[in-house]
Amino acid sequence: MGPAKVKLHVVTNNAKKGEEAVKILESLGVEAELVLLEKKEIQSEKLEEIALHSARTAYLTLRKPLVVDDSGLFIEDLNGFPGPYSSYVYKTIGVKGILKLMEGAPTRKACFKTALAVIIPPIEKVYVGETCGTITTEPRGTGGFGFDPIFVPEGEIRTYAEMSTEEKNKVSHRAKAYKLMVEDLRKTWRGIL
Repeated sequence: MGPAKVKLHVVTNNAKKGEEAVKILESLGVEAELVLLEKKEIQSEKLEEIALHSARTAYLTLRKPLVVDDSGLFIEDLNGFPGPYSSYVYKTIGVKGILKLMEGAPTRKACFKTALAVIIPPIEKVYVGETCGTITTEPRGTGGFGFDPIFVPEGEIRTYAEMSTEEKNKVSHRAKAYKLMVEDLRKTWRGIL
């Protein structure tokens, strides 16, 4: 008999991001619960470092199997800005500020990246998912959150904000990272998820 299946606690201070993550995990057959907790973030240019630090800090409080994600929008013409500072940039200059910075940009290529840090002792791992696409010239759609209204993933004509959560979860950077995590943990630690 294998180990009991683990319930993963999705730790975030962004309820919409957390709900999206819980839906992704449930669609992969993983029991998940949203835990709203102020994340302790470090300043770093690497999403992986930020996510792992946040997960370790959250684990000291919760002491339960958990996952924390840190995501960023990396815009080619802005040398990868806002990247790991996406949440701060969204709060300060928002979608309009990014569009202003992009005026006259020769390319509108961008990638959304998510780094997921999972802690299920003794496991401590980080997984990365990425979806590339383009930045629109104006916001479109009312769904999602953050920079979703200005990001169109490759192979799509709609922004993330114009898609339902289920549609976004089929192509998103976050969904790719969670899928990688679940596949890897199931292969390495049979019966854990």
